[in-house]
Amino acid sequence: MEENETTAKIRAVMMSDLADYQEDSVVSRTVIDKKAGTVTFFAFDQGQGLSEHVASYDALLCILDGEAEITVSGKTYRLKEGEMILIPAKKPHALKAKKRFKMMLIMVKA
Repeated sequence: MEENETTAKIRAVMMSDLADYQEDSVVSRTVIDKKAGTVTFFAFDQGQGLSEHVASYDALLCILDGEAEITVSGKTYRLKEGEMILIPAKKPHALKAKKRFKMMLIMVKA
């Protein structure tokens, strides 16, 4: 099969390798950024987080490693590796790393 620009980008990767932990930091890497939505990988060091905010789109947050505290509309959820949560559009939410954690965030815009 002849390799073109599209097939040259196809490869299998470990999701947890797409963002590396850095001390006292939040690291992100966007792998898809389209009109219909985005897919971004994050690595949060322990104690790091995102303050309460609102997004215009539905979001699916999947924990790949570690443990996080996610607050959605005032209710707190403790998620660990292998778990996910749907965050509806326009609902206030925040994240905090109870332990270092990595996540995949899928934002659906359409």
